[in-house]
Amino acid sequence: MNRPWFYMSGMMILLLVLIVMSLCMGIIPVSASDFLHLTEEQERILYFIRLPRILVAISIGMALAIAGTVIQGVFGNPLADPGIMGVVSGASTGAVIAIALGLSSVSAYYMPSFAFIGALTALGITMLLSWYKGRMDPRILLLAGVAISMLLGSLTSGILTLMNEYRLKEFLFWMVGSLEYRRWDHVAIALPTIAVGTGIIIALSKHLNILVMGEVEARSVGMNTNRYRMIFLLLSAMMTAISVCVGGSIGFVGLVVPHMVRLLVGPDHRLVIPTSALGGACFVLLCDTLGRTLFHPVDIRVGIMTALLGTPYFLFLLHRLKVKGGSL
Repeated sequence: MNRPWFYMSGMMILLLVLIVMSLCMGIIPVSASDFLHLTEEQERILYFIRLPRILVAISIGMALAIAGTVIQGVFGNPLADPGIMGVVSGASTGAVIAIALGLSSVSAYYMPSFAFIGALTALGITMLLSWYKGRMDPRILLLAGVAISMLLGSLTSGILTLMNEYRLKEFLFWMVGSLEYRRWDHVAIALPTIAVGTGIIIALSKHLNILVMGEVEARSVGMNTNRYRMIFLLLSAMMTAISVCVGGSIGFVGLVVPHMVRLLVGPDHRLVIPTSALGGACFVLLCDTLGRTLFHPVDIRVGIMTALLGTPYFLFLLHRLKVKGGSL
């Protein structure tokens, strides 16, 4: 077995192990032998609480890791992440509007729906601003994303000042990234869309390899760079938006995982993308499992855990960038 497939197989095994661990660990432990003779209480805990949370964690990890891989490839920037197009800020603004209107307490679908609309609106404005002389300029797109993120961040802060304490806490828990109280409704929102997006991006991965070579090289082989760049950005933004909708703002996954995967399997996106999906799923599920079990009964939010584990690696990347004179 060659090295890339060895690592992919290893991550599949690791993901299965983490799934079993996450099912077994919690306030009410369930041992491996208990699976043969589950009590009614254990069945309800596994089916209604732990399994949906695990599936949401896996979906979010896959989506953010793939989105980070695609965005780093499209922008040619090794430190790019899914938040640079204003998608996360747009989703946050949509979510805070739903909370301020009291809609989040009416149905579990309102806040994800508003967050998704906000994310797509922010993306649309960013892409419109980046369109220059009949094509999308990645540099302008990056700057427009930063500007839109700052504008929406200010709008979100303004709305927060008008909210009562209860709704302010609700938004805070969502903003730091949390998988608490994830149910099958959230699985239905996240899993199908992310699975379809993942399949499409994997099918187009060879085109991303060509796009990464540069504008001139891509055009020389007949590629419509504007079309494929827009397709990749829309798909990655959609997957990021869905992730933010159901899990809040979970950072570092789209930045850290693609780098670690490239060190293992090389630069070919036909291998990097599926391996990143597995790596992201493992990373988020591990962080969530550790967060809810290490300091029991306190549940450390998954967004805090990904930041705690991801920040040291990010600092390592910055150090490596400085040592190598600008090249990772």
